[in-house]
Amino acid sequence: MPDIISEYQKWKQQGEDLRTQAKHAMEARFRELLGEAVAIAEEYRNDFGGPLKPPAPVTAFRYKAKPSKPKPKVPAKPAPKATAAPPPPEPKANPKVAGLQKRLAAARKKLDDAKAAGSVPRALEDRVYEIEDELKLAGA
Repeated sequence: MPDIISEYQKWKQQGEDLRTQAKHAMEARFRELLGEAVAIAEEYRNDFGGPLKPPAPVTAFRYKAKPSKPKPKVPAKPAPKATAAPPPPEPKANPKVAGLQKRLAAARKKLDDAKAAGSVPRALEDRVYEIEDELKLAGA
């Protein structure tokens, strides 16, 4: 009976050693494949401009994408002198005013084209005046 028990313990120990070796081998292979997957995903992103989506059973595959081109370092600017006053910031253009100016330019072009053709529709002149009034109101 002691032979059976000692053989069993020997077998169990060998199994544990083999299990540990297999575990390490599988972890190494997993890391290797994951590294290869990252390389493929990077190449795909660089060539085709978008992320490569993993298959449906894979719920998470995250990595930090390396920038395709390293950003050049900008040298530090010397501090401005305290005596020089910075210029006042320019007021930002109102998007409504910019849109009205574009519409006014288009309406004036239509009016000029109509005048060149020989006819001056009253509706075009009225439209130009309306847009000019809207601009005056928006500027005030």
